Amino acid sequence: MARTRTTRVRLTDRGIVLVVGGGVLALAGVGLHLPDVVGVGVAPLVAVAAAAVWMRLVGVDRGRTALTTTRRVLPNPVVRGQVTEARLAVRPAHRSSAATAQLARTRVAENVSTQLSHRPPRGTQRTGADEIVVTYQLHPSARGRWPLGPASATVEDPFGLVRTVQPFGSTTTVTVWPSTYPLPVRAARSLAVASDAASGTRAASPDDAVLREYVAGDDPRRVHWISAARRGQLMVRSDEGAGLPPVTVLFDRGLLPPHDGGKSWDHARTDRGEWAVECAASIAVSLVEAGHAGRIVGTSSDEAVAPVTHVPGGRGEGRSGILEQAVDLVGLKDAADADRAVATTAAALRTDRHADELTFAVLRPQSGAALHALAHLGGEGDHAAVVVVGRTAPPVQHRAAQDTVAALRAARWRALAVVEGSGLEATWLNLVEEAVWS
Repeated sequence: MARTRTTRVRLTDRGIVLVVGGGVLALAGVGLHLPDVVGVGVAPLVAVAAAAVWMRLVGVDRGRTALTTTRRVLPNPVVRGQVTEARLAVRPAHRSSAATAQLARTRVAENVSTQLSHRPPRGTQRTGADEIVVTYQLHPSARGRWPLGPASATVEDPFGLVRTVQPFGSTTTVTVWPSTYPLPVRAARSLAVASDAASGTRAASPDDAVLREYVAGDDPRRVHWISAARRGQLMVRSDEGAGLPPVTVLFDRGLLPPHDGGKSWDHARTDRGEWAVECAASIAVSLVEAGHAGRIVGTSSDEAVAPVTHVPGGRGEGRSGILEQAVDLVGLKDAADADRAVATTAAALRTDRHADELTFAVLRPQSGAALHALAHLGGEGDHAAVVVVGRTAPPVQHRAAQDTVAALRAARWRALAVVEGSGLEATWLNLVEEAVWS
């Protein structure tokens, strides 16, 4: 991550005394016409000025006395609202007495994004002969990818006349996943059974497995040795729920506040729409953990749906894959752009879906071309939608949500309107109940 170097130079108490004392002597010498006194007064001024220039030119992260940072954040990624621990270690880049002396004169502080901690984190600092270790906790309050660092070094010159505060070291990106709620797997499986009955496909067998090539990070216990011997390359079981229909969770990015490219951040504003993200992520994660291949597709007016791939079913890489898709969901430019995005993405899904694919949608109230495109999508396969209304929305928004639900049900969607912040399990059970089917 690019950053600009900004070094702030400040006088220490000793430097202030020398500047004030030297200035007084110099002025007295000028007034009394005593050149020797003027010279004595100017000398500390020159010394302080030279120290300030030297400290501004000599950075703590370069030269023979350079310091390096090593940062570890566990866990990373972290779930929104949970606590993660960070450890920052500062060490000399080159072992020498000068570098050790530089380390001893350095005080270290961490630069933390507001999204990772509302207040400057409190932790412990341990200073040794060859390292400084700072340990502290982060309390991430916003979903996304946020920078941690660079560290700030406060260091004095060898004579203690000036001190500088300057950034140094690397920056670490902390990924904050949305929080999810474990939805009843039995409900997910009953939905799959209903889909099998409607499409005429067979139910999954415990022995079913989809094989794919081994990639770094796969669990060696999932290697299918018979296929590996036959094909001459490692193959792993990627979906032990083969035969279950794949799942797409369509997320209406119009539920999120307009995106400004990260130029500003307000907790109350950013929190808007997060319940909807958690709803979409909870549905996708629950179905993936039940064995379905799944994906979260955010609405877009200029991006194809095809690059958003299904992640394999399972509790390991499947869950993390879904949450990685959810972490980058951001709002669109305005309401008109959000409407175009719903219409474009719904049309794209009609050509980029499996015949037996299950589609869930988390939407705001729809109308016009967007609702028309969703209605056309509903005629193909099984679809279910949660239409979200804000907690402080006016009555007209509630009526629009009910109209959207009625239109979707008429187009063979399962649909219900919910108020943002409702219980996720109750919302899920109501959605898969037979009573809400059209």
